[in-house]
Amino acid sequence: MSKKVAKAARQDTLAALRAKALAAHRQDKLDEAKELYRRYLATEPGDALVWSNLGALLRKEGAHILARAAQRRAYELSPELEAVRANLANILADLGDAEEALELRQMVSANRPDHAETKAMNGKSLRSLGRYDDAVAYLGKAWADHPDYPELGIQLAMSQLAAGDYATGFRNFDVRWQTNELTPRNMTKPKWDGSLLDGKRILVMPEQGYGDGIAFARFLPALQRFNPAKVMMLSERPVARLFDGVAGADWVGPQMPEPDDYDVWTNIMDLPPLHFDVESAVPKPTVLTVPEDSQARARAVTRPFEDRFRVGVVWTGSLTYRGNRYRSFSHTEFHSLLDLPELQLFSLYKGPETKLLHADGTANLIMDVGSLDRDFADCAAMMQRMDLVITSDTATAHLAGSLGVPVWVLLHWDPFWMWGHEGVTTPWYPSMRLIRQNAPRDWANVFVRVRSKLAESIARWGEVNAT
Repeated sequence: MSKKVAKAARQDTLAALRAKALAAHRQDKLDEAKELYRRYLATEPGDALVWSNLGALLRKEGAHILARAAQRRAYELSPELEAVRANLANILADLGDAEEALELRQMVSANRPDHAETKAMNGKSLRSLGRYDDAVAYLGKAWADHPDYPELGIQLAMSQLAAGDYATGFRNFDVRWQTNELTPRNMTKPKWDGSLLDGKRILVMPEQGYGDGIAFARFLPALQRFNPAKVMMLSERPVARLFDGVAGADWVGPQMPEPDDYDVWTNIMDLPPLHFDVESAVPKPTVLTVPEDSQARARAVTRPFEDRFRVGVVWTGSLTYRGNRYRSFSHTEFHSLLDLPELQLFSLYKGPETKLLHADGTANLIMDVGSLDRDFADCAAMMQRMDLVITSDTATAHLAGSLGVPVWVLLHWDPFWMWGHEGVTTPWYPSMRLIRQNAPRDWANVFVRVRSKLAESIARWGEVNAT
C-alpha cells in the first residue's frame, strides 16, 4: 500500500470516528461520545470543533473545570469560529468570568447582529455583572426586535426585578409560560384578566418551587381591592399546613377544587404587580402557621441542647434545579465551624444529599433532624428552636425569613434577583443577612467570614445567658 493510499485510509477512519462521536453526542449517549472524542483527539488534536463539542458535553455533565479547559483548547486553535466563541462564553459565564464571557458574546453579536439567543446571553452577562440599567436598556431593545423569542423577555424581566422595577418586571415575567421550562395550564375555567372581580371566586395556583409559594403568598391581600367573593389558594402539600389561615385567602388546600367551586384563576406570581401598582414598598413577609404538634416535636428534639447555641444549616436545594450547582456547596464546608465552643449544628436539609451527611460521619456532629420532617411545617418548628439558621439560597431561606428567625443566606457570585449584587440586607426579609462570595466559586472565604461572625454571635449569646 502506498503512503498516499495509507494516508487516505487513515483519514477515512478518523472521519468515521468523528462522525460516530458526533452522532452519539446528538443522541445524548454522553459516555459513549466522550470515549469516542477521546480516541479521536488522541490522533487528531488540532480539531477545534471537536474540542468545543467535548467541552459542551462536559459542561452538560457538570464537569465545569474540564469543560473550560476543553473550550480554551478549542479557542486557541480557532478563535475566529463563532461556535467556539459562544461555547467558551457559556462555560466562562457558568464559572463567573462574566466580563470575558460578555466580550466573547459581543464578538459573536458583531458578526451576527440578528441572533436573538446571543442577545439574550449578552443581557444575562450584563445582569451577572450587576449592570442592571445597561441590561434593561439592551434587552428592552432586543426584545422589541425579537418579540417571538421568549428568553429575551425572561432576561429582561429578571434584570428589571433586580433593578427594583417590580411592577414592570413581574408583568414581563409572564413570558415564562412561553418557554419550554413550564407546562402551560390546562384549566377548565378562564384565567383572570385583571379586571374587577365583583363577586367572582378566584383560585390562585402555585408554581415553580416551594420557596416561591412562601415568598409570594404575601401578595394575596392585594386581591381584595378587586372585590372577590372568595379567594382560594391551591397549595403544594409539603407547604400546605404553613398556609392555614394565611392572610388574604378564604380557603387553602392541597386538593384541586372542582371547576364549579371557582370562576376564574391566576398564578401566585401574577399577584405582585397588583401590589406594586399602588405601593412601592415591599410588603411584610407571609405570616405562616406552625402547628402545635410540629412545635412539640421540635421541643423534644432540641431539649438536650438547650445549653448550647443552636444553628440550623442547609447546604443545597433541589438537585433537579439547573442552577443548584452554583448556589449550593458541600456539607463539609460546615466542618470548619464544628470546633467552636458551645455550638450545636442541626441539619435542616431533607433530600438525597442526606446520605452524604451520614456516609462520612458528619451526622455524628451535625444532628440530622431534617430527614425526619413530614413537611415544611416541621422544618419551620425546628427553625423556631434555633438561635440562627445558615443556609444556601433555597426554600429554607424564604421559610426562615418569613418566620422572622435570624438567618444568614450564603450567596454565590450571581445571586437570585431578590438579593441583588450588593448589600447585606434585603427589604424582602428583615431578619435576613446576606453573606456573598468575594470571588466566583470561593466558598472557602465565605466560611472564613461565617466562622468569625458566628464566634461573635456565640460570645454575645454567652454573655446574655451568663447574666
